[in-house]
Amino acid sequence: MRVTEQTLPDYYELLQVSPRADQETIERVFRHLARRYHPDTRDSGNAAKFAEVVSANDVLSDPGRRAEYDAHYERIREARWRIFKQDSAANDMANDVQIRRALLSILYVARRNDTNSPGVGIIEVERLLDCAESTINFHTWYLRENGWIEKLTTGHYAITATGVDHLIELGGVRKARPHLLRKSNADDEIVKVAG
Repeated sequence: MRVTEQTLPDYYELLQVSPRADQETIERVFRHLARRYHPDTRDSGNAAKFAEVVSANDVLSDPGRRAEYDAHYERIREARWRIFKQDSAANDMANDVQIRRALLSILYVARRNDTNSPGVGIIEVERLLDCAESTINFHTWYLRENGWIEKLTTGHYAITATGVDHLIELGGVRKARPHLLRKSNADDEIVKVAG
């Protein structure tokens, strides 16, 4: 199968590891998630999630397959998610507003693409926004305190209904051509994050 924007799964996000994670870390996280999602596990068994985790480990634990995956991963991830350039903000306050709006927009697109599993992991948020962990922690705290996002039991963040309303008040997410985020559903609708 040819790797395209629509077919490349985010194995790093599935395993909640950095693309710089070493083999030992990947193996440790995989074992933990495999136990958690194994279909025989009474409370947290999930056959579909287990299969995804096994696929991710199969690719990331093989140096050749991981190198091939990584060659496509960065280019596709950047094209799919680049929201804004941090140097475009005139000052820290404007930058903070832009980061929060971009974070809400990412979580909005994730919720719209998959209402049943709408979360985005903190590692992916850091990569998408190209911000330090401390910066993301501040903004997720602020957005959670206002009830605009929530932290799911998976550890991922998701936008709330109040957050969707707030994003709409800010100008929302509108259809357009530049700065594309592709939806994963079959209608292949193009969505632009207002910025």
